[in-house]
Amino acid sequence: MTRLRYLLHEAVDNIKSNRTTTFVALATTTFTMLAMGVFLLLYLNVQEALGSLREEIKVIVYLRDAVSSQAVARVRAEIGRDPAVAGIEYVSREQALAAFRVQFPSEERLLSGLGDNPFPASLVIKVSPYLRDAVSSQAVARVRAEIGRDPAVAGIEYVSREQALAAFRVQFPSEERLLSGLGDNPFPASLVIKVSPTYRSSEQVRELVQKLNALSETEEVLYSQDWIENVAVALRSLKVLGLGIGAVLAASMVTILANTIRLTLHARRDEIEIMKLIGATTAFIKTPFVLEGALLGGTGALCSLFLLRSLFGLAEAKLAFKGTFWGIGRELVFLPDRVTVGFLLLGIILGCLGSVVSLLQPRGARS
Repeated sequence: MTRLRYLLHEAVDNIKSNRTTTFVALATTTFTMLAMGVFLLLYLNVQEALGSLREEIKVIVYLRDAVSSQAVARVRAEIGRDPAVAGIEYVSREQALAAFRVQFPSEERLLSGLGDNPFPASLVIKVSPYLRDAVSSQAVARVRAEIGRDPAVAGIEYVSREQALAAFRVQFPSEERLLSGLGDNPFPASLVIKVSPTYRSSEQVRELVQKLNALSETEEVLYSQDWIENVAVALRSLKVLGLGIGAVLAASMVTILANTIRLTLHARRDEIEIMKLIGATTAFIKTPFVLEGALLGGTGALCSLFLLRSLFGLAEAKLAFKGTFWGIGRELVFLPDRVTVGFLLLGIILGCLGSVVSLLQPRGARS
């Protein structure tokens, strides 16, 4: 314990003996670690947002107008058997029209001339096919049953045309004029199919969509998988960019700390020679300098975390996220505890590495 106390005391003395150089090294270390933290924080939040987006993958199957309720039920059952489907919601033409009027109350005029209800019924498959206008309730039930057998399907929700219309009116109350001239309800019924978590790859979702398109009651199938995959590609690019920039910043930090330790070695070269003459081991002489690097790296990482937390709070308030990110109902997240601990350890390790680099210099280079 006495030996450790002495080594720590020597490390602190080394820091105090070169205050200006130490301050510059500490400031540089802090801002270097801060830059790493910003990239890490951005990556974690984009990754979290992408995970939320994947949970909301939906395939909309628009049904033909003549599809009966029995056909819809059959389709839902059929789709529901797919393992990629996590849930199915039926949206009737009336619901689609109502949703349009709610979301776009000022766009009612767009519906003028399109008949009573231009919207088809649909099945929203949470991964949605739009059903043909003529599909009966029996056909819808058949489709739901058929879809529900797919192991990719985790759930099916039928959205009638009326529900689609109502939803439109709720979400876009100022766009009601869009419905004018389109008849009573231009929205199709649909089945909202929820995709199972284990069937969310691009290939699996496309395979499910092909099955949905093959159903006779299906008018059209829409889904957002391609857009989500584009976000995933962007996330991977961000990860590569962050790793590249992080490597450059880490190398810069190690170089700066190595130069700082090297200056301390030069200032205490006479004292080091005396210690060697009286029998001090190499490890005993070098350990305080390694501890000095660890203290500088750890302190810089700690200071950068405080700054990062402050900037995170300011960004939340300034950009008025108000608990959402990319329009997703989830809060922005700061670095988790395990990541924070790892961040501090990274600063300490880089500090030690800087010390080791300076201590590995040939003796002639340090004289």
